[in-house]
Amino acid sequence: MVYQFPPLCDKYKNGVIDGPACNSLCVTETLYFGKCLSTKPNNQAKLGDQGNLSELVNLILTVADGDKDGQVSLGEAKSAWALLQLNEFLLMVILQDKEHTPKLMGFCGDLYVMESVEYTSLYGISLPWVIELFIPSGFRRSMDQLFTPSWPRKAKIAIGLLEFVEDVFHGPYGNFLMCDTSAKNLGYNDKYDLKMVDMRKIVPETNLKELIKDRHCESDLDCVYGTDCRTSCDQSTMKCTSEVIQPNLAKACQLLKDYLLRGAPSEIREELEKQLYSCIALKVTANQMEMEHSLILNNLKTLLWKKISYTNDS
Repeated sequence: MVYQFPPLCDKYKNGVIDGPACNSLCVTETLYFGKCLSTKPNNQAKLGDQGNLSELVNLILTVADGDKDGQVSLGEAKSAWALLQLNEFLLMVILQDKEHTPKLMGFCGDLYVMESVEYTSLYGISLPWVIELFIPSGFRRSMDQLFTPSWPRKAKIAIGLLEFVEDVFHGPYGNFLMCDTSAKNLGYNDKYDLKMVDMRKIVPETNLKELIKDRHCESDLDCVYGTDCRTSCDQSTMKCTSEVIQPNLAKACQLLKDYLLRGAPSEIREELEKQLYSCIALKVTANQMEMEHSLILNNLKTLLWKKISYTNDS
């Protein structure tokens, strides 16, 4: 699919911005997009609140040097600054060496290009929007579960999601929260390795606390960011608290429950169901949450790996 970016290319040709994707986008016109996630700005990332700030700055400067000449030009610097206003770009830079983060292929101004991902939803089938209008949501969910890979391949994809949860949980640059854990934001490649397709609603924990604290509320329903990041409403002050109730792992397990239980081998189904429900019940405020988090995550990965390690279908 071809998208046109005349204002961006005008800035490039006038020397205002620069980046490794600019030439193929604006001069040779050889850059094509399979999908454009958004043309609108996202929430700003706050660099000052990240851990290991000096290391993070060096990492950003390395990425900003698009032509790898050892220097960051003014155009490259302006492009990098525009991109750093986007949560997902910052996260992509931080996690570039991680398996489940799509590779950053280039950028130009505030536009960035990721590697293509073959399957751009965890499950389901794409239907024309006119048909979607007339399909009840419950039936749609049941229908989606029919269009999935074989169970061993689903297990491998699920392990990838669990590994990504580990990647963003209290890493060297802080904790990131997954605020829209839905099937449409996850994909996988032809080897059934999970890839995050859309990371726009994965935000630094410090950002979320600033966004939601002191928000006026009548009930807990008013204290939600994205679709999945929920805090509680303090009825004494009628303000949202800043502590998120449910950790990333619990939300990932909620998404994986039906996905993994459908077609699960009978010899592990009962144990798998038990572990998934223990995972879903995790709360951030629970005593020893981090220890429980690690234990549940490792037990789930071990159970799945043991079952698929010797299959050709994984």
